[in-house]
Amino acid sequence: MSQTFPLSRKSELGYSVDDVEKFLVDARLAYEARADVGAGGAADAGSPAVIDSRSIRSTSFDLQKGGYSTLHVDAALDRLEEAFAARERATGKRDLGDAQWYDVNRDRAREILARLEREAGHKFRRAGALSGGYDRREVDAFCARLVAYFRNGAPMPIETVRGALFMPKLGGYNETQVDLVLDAVVDVMVAVRP
Repeated sequence: MSQTFPLSRKSELGYSVDDVEKFLVDARLAYEARADVGAGGAADAGSPAVIDSRSIRSTSFDLQKGGYSTLHVDAALDRLEEAFAARERATGKRDLGDAQWYDVNRDRAREILARLEREAGHKFRRAGALSGGYDRREVDAFCARLVAYFRNGAPMPIETVRGALFMPKLGGYNETQVDLVLDAVVDVMVAVRP
C-alpha cells in the first residue's frame, strides 16, 4: 500500500495516517465542488464539508507512533491553504471587483492595526494570574513587527506569522485572542497577494 507522505519512525510520533487521508479526501472533494460552483454549477445537498483556507490553517490531527511525518504534512497543508486562498482571492475579486476587494481588505487591516498599536502590555486580554498565557513582551515585540509590515511595507513572510510561537507565562496574554488576531493577519496577507 503506498503512502501519501513519509512515515515517522515507529518509535516517534507523527500525524494519524487515517486522519490525514480522510482530510485530504474531504479537501479534494471541497476543492472540486467549489470548481463546479465557480463554473456556474450549484452545490448539492451531498456537498462535502466546507473547507476553506482558514479551516485548513486551523486543521490538526491526532498523533500516533509511526504516523505521517509532521514536517511533510505541515508543508503540504501550507500549499493546500495557498491553493484555496488563491481561489478565494480570485472569486472575491471577480464578485466585488479589484478595487472593492482591496478596500475590504484595507478596512480589515485597519481594524487589525487598531489592536496591534495599543499600548504595550495592553494589546490583548490577560489570562488569569494563575493561568498560562503568551509572554506579553514577546507578543508586543511581534506586534511591532506587524505594525511595521502594515504601515511601512517592512518584510514579513507569511510563514513567520503562521509559525509565530511565544513563551508561556502566568498572567500573559490570552492565547485564543492572540491566535485569532494572527489568523486575521494571515487572512489579509493572503487576500492581497499578487
